[in-house]
Formats: sequence, C-alpha cells, structure tokens
Amino acid sequence: MRSISDTIARMASMQARAGRAPDGAGSGRLSSLTSFGSNPGSLTAWTYIPDDLADGAPLVVVLHGCTQTAAAYDRGSGWSELAERAGFAVLFAEQQRSNNANLCFNWFVPSDTRRDSGEAHSIRQMIEAVASEHGIDRKRIFVTGLSAGGAMAGVMLATYPDVFAGGAIIAGLPYGSAGTVPEAFDRMRGYGGPSGPALKAKLTEATDHSGPWPTLSVWHGAADATVAPSNADAIVAQWHEVHKVSAEPTRIDTVGRHRRKVWCDADGREVVESFTISGMAHGTPLDPNRDDGVGESGPFMLDASISSTHHIAGFWGIAAPEAARPRTARPKPKPAPGRPLDGEILMPGQSPARAARPAPVETPMQATKVGKVIEDALRAAGLMR
Repeated sequence: MRSISDTIARMASMQARAGRAPDGAGSGRLSSLTSFGSNPGSLTAWTYIPDDLADGAPLVVVLHGCTQTAAAYDRGSGWSELAERAGFAVLFAEQQRSNNANLCFNWFVPSDTRRDSGEAHSIRQMIEAVASEHGIDRKRIFVTGLSAGGAMAGVMLATYPDVFAGGAIIAGLPYGSAGTVPEAFDRMRGYGGPSGPALKAKLTEATDHSGPWPTLSVWHGAADATVAPSNADAIVAQWHEVHKVSAEPTRIDTVGRHRRKVWCDADGREVVESFTISGMAHGTPLDPNRDDGVGESGPFMLDASISSTHHIAGFWGIAAPEAARPRTARPKPKPAPGRPLDGEILMPGQSPARAARPAPVETPMQATKVGKVIEDALRAAGLMR
C-alpha cells in the first residue's frame, strides 16, 4: 500500500505541476524522494509506487542517458507503465546540472564509481530508503540504464553485487574501462581499453563480494555510431568469469530480426544475455505499437520492433516474458501548439515541431550532437579543456 509520506510527496508534485513543474515531475507519474541519506553525489531521486503495491514487491532502479531527465526517460521507456501492470516499484536516479551540465552520470570519474563513494553511494542510499519505506524484497532489486546511465548501471552492479539480483546495460560500456577523459572517448569509439583479463580483474576487485552475482542483460544497436557495439562484447566478456561460463554462448536465438546470445550456468539457468539490435543506432529499443506496448518513440528512444523494457522485466522474472504479440496502430496523442509531444526528449536547439516527429533511427547528425554533448559535459566537470 502507498505510504503516507509517498502520498504527501505526490500531492506536492501535483501542486508543483499546477505552476511551473520541475523537470523530474513533468510526466505527472513520478514522486520526489526528498530524503535518502547524505547524498554525496548530489543526485535527485524520483519514484513510481503503484497504489496496490504488495509487501515484498520487486524494485527496478532506472538511470537515464545524457540530456535526459528521469520523467522523460520514463515516458520513453515505459517503466512506470509496466510497473503499474506487473506490481513492482521503480526508482529513478536523476543527474543535476550542477554536477554535469548535460545531465550525464559521471561513469568515468573514479570518485563517483567506487563503492560507498560519490554518485554510486547516492544511488545506493536511494535504494535503501525506498526498500525500507515500501517493504521491498531485498532479493529482487534490479538496475538498468541507457548510455551514460547504462555505464552507471554497470558501476552499480560491479560495486554493489550484493544488492542486485540482476541488471541491464543498454548502449553502455564495461566497468572500469575508463578513468580519464581521453580514455572515456577512446572506449566510446571502441579504441584501446584494458585487456580481457584486466577488465575481469576490475570487476572482481571492485568489492570483496563472494556470493552469487547478478544476472546481466546487455543491449546494443548494431548501427550505434556513438558508443561502439564492441563495448557490448567487452561487457559480456567481463562477466564470464564471475558466472563461471565459457566464452562461447550456450545458444544463439533470433528474436524477430535481432540476435540474442545466451549464456547458461551449470544448472542451466540463463545468467547472461546479449541482444544485437539490427539496424538500430544509439538508444533504447522499443516496440510501443504492440497491443500491450509501453513507452513512446523519440530521439534515442527508438522503435526497433522489440521492447527492451518488456523483455528485461521478463528476463528478471518480474513481468510476463516477452513474446510474439500482434502489432497494432496505437493512436498517438497530438501535441498542443508550441509544446513537445509527451515522452519526447528535446536536444539542444531542437524545436517542439521537429521533435514531435519520432526518430526511429538516429542520424549521423544526431550522433555528432551526442558526442558534443558529452564533450561539453566533461568540460563542465573540469575534466576536459
């Protein structure tokens, strides 16, 4: 059941929307989490808690990409929609411009990527606050993210493997692959990086964890020009040893026109999967036009005829598994004059009229903008001249 404090937070959010709502409240679905510890990374937090949430429900932690907000990523990905249907809670960590001018999580900054330090510690504190307040099942906490948020999801899985049952990294990078600005850019482009054994050591040395490791779902567009697809292979290779699986996949499936590799442990349980999304550029793969689809397409939220949100939740066992469903033409809401369509993410200099046209495939110009956004963010953090 919804707690009194959460109800109060939602009322405050409604009052804020009556005037000038903050970015995080823009979806009308999320509630602000105002108190969750010392917050050394100076992040903000938002939650979606279904009215009838049962005791012992799962929790999904969601991390947005650069230029995005928690509410915008939720509208695009549809995590709160699925949470309402399936009965789990969602926590959205959100970057602040005071930390990073373009709202990128600082996945490449050593002080933000260690256990009990910086942004990683702030996210851990948010999780503890939500889990304690809503009676979350501690054995069913999960984390996912896109791009910089995907890399930060990898940070959380590496530094707090005792907290998570599973994770999903979308268009992200391996943990510990970069510790400086030049390294970060090289890794995004697929250049250099620690050797396979060194990457595995980064993961196992992040904590003194000796228990079971989270399951892992990795997603990457085959045509991603912003974060090279080779990073997906590096992430999977980094996790082979902790799950005691071989380098070769147990099997390779075809899901629509997309390729899925699966690694099973000695008991036959699927512990690692990797999706290569055919023809897709940089973004989160969606299928909003299915009869039970969630989310909406837009810049970096891409209709690829497969719902990563549905599939990931199914892989974790907290929602019905993704299956072949008929595609229907769900009616799209029309934006008010001069306003972006709900669920869109406006890039710098982009007009609402242009943004209202969904972009199923990222263009080279969009990829260039993403690179510039990241460069600007690194300069704002004082890490690049």
